[in-house]
Amino acid sequence: MGLFGRKLKQEHKVMLQAERAAGELLPEYHRATPECPQPGRWRMYDSMTAEFEVLEFLRTLVTTVKPRLIVETGAFLGVSTVWMAEGLRRNGEGRIVSCEFDPVVCAKAQEKISASGLAEWIELRNASSLEIQVDGPIDLLFSDSDLDIREQEVRRFLPQIAPYGLILMHDASSHPGRVRDAAKRLEAEGLISLLLLPTPRGLAIAQKRSAAGPGEPARAR
Repeated sequence: MGLFGRKLKQEHKVMLQAERAAGELLPEYHRATPECPQPGRWRMYDSMTAEFEVLEFLRTLVTTVKPRLIVETGAFLGVSTVWMAEGLRRNGEGRIVSCEFDPVVCAKAQEKISASGLAEWIELRNASSLEIQVDGPIDLLFSDSDLDIREQEVRRFLPQIAPYGLILMHDASSHPGRVRDAAKRLEAEGLISLLLLPTPRGLAIAQKRSAAGPGEPARAR
């Protein structure tokens, strides 16, 4: 099963826990970090879905920047997918292409999407993020799949990111640090400009560094 197979059992466990919680919001229980010493001030549905406040941020970000194409990796139970789709519905345009590698989890995500009334805005694929093909410039990439492949995902989709598109990498806290370190490597190589938000699990926001458009100053490389 490679990179993906190692997490299947944990994903199924969290999926069952989320079903038992039935949508109840719980205090975030990620361990304290130097950048976020009081994680319990945030809330969560489960330990894999983005924090509730991050979900609110994602929806607001969608209504703010009006993306026409969102690519999400690691849909899990489809919660973040639905929240972003709510933003698209408010905008009246756009689509999300999301993928989930685990077929059991993907089926649960599809159930949530089908029941949300937002299915017309969403295309969910049971596929690897390193293999799916998406047509068109990507205005918003939300990388939230296996921790070990986030860097590969960003590198793979970077040429397709629109000039002013946004790249979000979840789980970018200093613990365990893998995604944070990956984001910093990409910045050190001059590929992205990076901002790290001090949420419990961490959220990296970036834009790719590219040549400026006509009449604009060149952006640093």
